Amino acid sequence: MAIRISPFSTHVRRFPVALAVLASLWAAPACQAQITFEAVVKLALRNSPRAKAAENDVKRAQEGIAVTRDMYIPSAVIGGGLGDAYGITLTVPTIFTVTAQSLVFSMQQRAYVKAARADLEAAHYALADVRQQVEEDAATTYLSLDAAQGTASALEEQYDFAEKLAAIMQDRLRAHLESELEVLKYRRGELQIKLAKLDAENKVEDLRGHLASICGVSAAELKIVPETIPTIPPAGTSPPTERAAGEVPGLLAAAASQRAKELRARGDGEYTWRPQIGFGASYGRISPIENVSEFYNLHGNYNTASAGLSIQFPLVDKVRRAAAEESKLDARRAAMDLESLRSDQRAEGHKLERSFTELATKAELGDVNYEIANNQMLATEEESHHNNGGPVITPKEVENAHIEERQRFVEMLDAKLQVRVAQITLMRVTGRLDDWIRSLPAVNDAGPGMSN
Repeated sequence: MAIRISPFSTHVRRFPVALAVLASLWAAPACQAQITFEAVVKLALRNSPRAKAAENDVKRAQEGIAVTRDMYIPSAVIGGGLGDAYGITLTVPTIFTVTAQSLVFSMQQRAYVKAARADLEAAHYALADVRQQVEEDAATTYLSLDAAQGTASALEEQYDFAEKLAAIMQDRLRAHLESELEVLKYRRGELQIKLAKLDAENKVEDLRGHLASICGVSAAELKIVPETIPTIPPAGTSPPTERAAGEVPGLLAAAASQRAKELRARGDGEYTWRPQIGFGASYGRISPIENVSEFYNLHGNYNTASAGLSIQFPLVDKVRRAAAEESKLDARRAAMDLESLRSDQRAEGHKLERSFTELATKAELGDVNYEIANNQMLATEEESHHNNGGPVITPKEVENAHIEERQRFVEMLDAKLQVRVAQITLMRVTGRLDDWIRSLPAVNDAGPGMSN
């Protein structure tokens, strides 16, 4: 007798298995790349298009030196031809000719070589300046994302307290303990907190997206590790701004570029009334098929060779003179721009040093305000649970204390972030940021500090 199995019973037996599989997939955490502070800086330097462009400029400047220096190395050319001529040939026809020529001495070219070396120096300093800008961007973004996440979390909690408070106010309104106007004011406060929460969440996503883009990872998989944020040197340990300003890569790059323009202008001005010595050599095989022997007594020698030096002494060249004046004006403009940049750098350094004291005081005030609000919240909660004969603590007062404590916490986070960002910016302005970054051990490691 055959036993028939119902399809329904088969599906029933399979249902718990499928449910278990779905539950395991639901419970599996999303894979996120945990990236440390030091790894962010390293990845930003590695992936930055600006840093790559600056490195390309260094290579181009190196080739520029080779161009000016290789003028002293003979360049050789080989050429030849085949044909017929009628009558006497104006030049000795050759089957092929090898020529070589080079520059031996030129005061103009010496200035150009020095200018090319100054361009290379400027490119190196420009690369260092771009690296520090990338490092500053990566560091401040990491710090800002950490603070934004803390702010968003605190505002989420504050919004929960505001919702509870709004519900309490509705109950008090029904009990004729509050006016409709007062309830509307608390409703307005709830909406303001909601807007602040949404703004903080959007800021977190923006900062995460920017950090992911400069690191070359997916924003959905990015997770920072706040514990890896190093201690930032206090601003009081920085050297005087006047002395440090001359050591900033940006200023050094501008100074080297201005010096290169001066040298190039000098070279343009040293063309006339200066001797130029060149070297030249050639070898040719005279063609035997064009009846050359009928016009020239070759004595059976079909080889021709020459070598020697040529000396030129330019006297008048108005085109070169105008170009030299143009180069001088360009160098003069570069000197003015350099002085303006130095002035702006000094002003920015002084401004940062003055503002840092104010920001540090605000951060200290934020700590004190938060400590007061936290103690008041704890005291309010304690009194609401244990009434010792004093005034009765209502749920309204408890939720107000919670909201105030979260608000002071958000303000404290913002004040501390401003101090940290100012410290990093001041290090860049005073030329100490790259040294601090390089002192972090993980930046010099072979691989970035990322884990899943």
